Amino acid sequence: MVDKVTINIISVGKIKENALKNLIHEYEKRISKFAKVVTIEIKDLASENSASEAEKLTVIEEEGKLILSKIGLRDYVIALAIEGETFTSEEYASFLDKSFVKGGAKLSFIIGGSLGLSETIKKRANALISFSTMTFPHQLMKLILLEQTYRAFKIISNEPYHK
Repeated sequence: MVDKVTINIISVGKIKENALKNLIHEYEKRISKFAKVVTIEIKDLASENSASEAEKLTVIEEEGKLILSKIGLRDYVIALAIEGETFTSEEYASFLDKSFVKGGAKLSFIIGGSLGLSETIKKRANALISFSTMTFPHQLMKLILLEQTYRAFKIISNEPYHK
């Protein structure tokens, strides 16, 4: 693994629930032993459920533009998408380790909003991954990503935690 890595987590929407915020901060603190975590929140542009498909597509594209503006040209981008590759915890650790080698010292994870990710973002991504075929709220997905990333660092470092 590359030393002094930075992990950007670019997500749509703000975390509002204090309990969730506290858990997210706990995992960011745990990961800080291994990497710097930078959280970038993009404004959630999602419209009402009654929006037309064209309106929803417009929202996804606009959120995609905002996300793209936060991605560096050299970032190794990993988008969380339901159609992405799935892993066991050990496989995710290996994938993460290889991603640091491919991407250098900076990875950017992308978590879309309630309507998903634009095709532009999926095409920009170096990898698409999925933590489940189930649908999770995008706020909760940030916690799942952080927990699994912390677990991966522990596996990579041969430290106890993963069981």
